[in-house]
Amino acid sequence: MAKNFPEMLPQHQEFIRKQKIFFVGSAPLTEDGHVNLSPKGHDVLRIFSPNEVAYLDLTGSGNETSAHLKENGRITLMFLAFEGAPMILRLYGKGKTILPDTPEWDNMSVNFDILPGARQIIKVRIDLVKTSCGFSVPLFSYQAERDTLQKWTNNKSEQELADYRLQKNSTSMDGLISPIGEANIPR
Repeated sequence: MAKNFPEMLPQHQEFIRKQKIFFVGSAPLTEDGHVNLSPKGHDVLRIFSPNEVAYLDLTGSGNETSAHLKENGRITLMFLAFEGAPMILRLYGKGKTILPDTPEWDNMSVNFDILPGARQIIKVRIDLVKTSCGFSVPLFSYQAERDTLQKWTNNKSEQELADYRLQKNSTSMDGLISPIGEANIPR
């Protein structure tokens, strides 16, 4: 049975901290725009209060979430119990992107182990927490984090990473500009 909460309870926070993966959902406002769903691994999520979380976002082949947040702010984070008692927990809220070389990055980044390829922090103000049974979620056992992204990143220079982000992370697949793209517009 689904239950709604105005904020994360201590047991929700404990559940979140135990998960090895979470999923981020976002979408543009246009009806023909694409809904995005991204998995996030590694120890990148931090809980700051019952209504605020943030995660360190690593370089990837797209930047949909960031572009969607710039346009409309809507975001959902979903956590699943793959081990132990079944549960699905969703955090609904408004998010924003925090880029390196900004005062807000300087304040927020101290809360994270900065992994190779870190490109931004996504900060979320939660307005609804929803739990549901998760009875149909299969059981999986955690083996380890993949190191493929770190190896790929470590083989790039800072300039190569900046060029890659400019090429691949400046706009969404629907043409929305991301904060990375906006930061690189000549003024």
